[in-house]
Amino acid sequence: MNKKERLLLVFASAVKAGAGIHTAPELAFMLKEQHTPAFTKFLADCVNKGLLRRDAAGIFESVLTPPEQATAIYDIIGKLRGDVLSYISLESQLSYTGEISQVLMDRLTVMTKGRSGTFSTPYGVIEFTHTKKSIHKIAPNLYFDFDIKMFRAETAQAIIDLKDCNRNLHLLKS
Repeated sequence: MNKKERLLLVFASAVKAGAGIHTAPELAFMLKEQHTPAFTKFLADCVNKGLLRRDAAGIFESVLTPPEQATAIYDIIGKLRGDVLSYISLESQLSYTGEISQVLMDRLTVMTKGRSGTFSTPYGVIEFTHTKKSIHKIAPNLYFDFDIKMFRAETAQAIIDLKDCNRNLHLLKS
């Protein structure tokens, strides 16, 4: 079995276990390879040949065994900022709870203890906004959403985040 076939087998096995999006180092580990520039080129070649899809820098999915469409963007968030607290907030959370009537179609707003940044993915744009607040101050105002395997802000916290970030408050219902 060649390396491309082993890669597809790894993705197929991972999807059965509930995971379909992986970082380059994870793929190298699962294939028992070193994460070297040659391995990175191998992944780029697989993208060019249509075996893999690059979701963001260094994050891939198989086109033959794609991840669950409804939760893939949340999996990507976990891969991009899995090492720090990140939670759905701002306009995305307020739309989710019905506090604003507009529905964000192609953007997900996320507060993070990590770096701010915007990432375009096949599933929409992920906008990370850094918060300087301590985890102890934020944590009581978060809840875990088991459907997406991420934290979400309570409505009051999402409004506080909106104000702290100097975002548009005109969308809020009175």
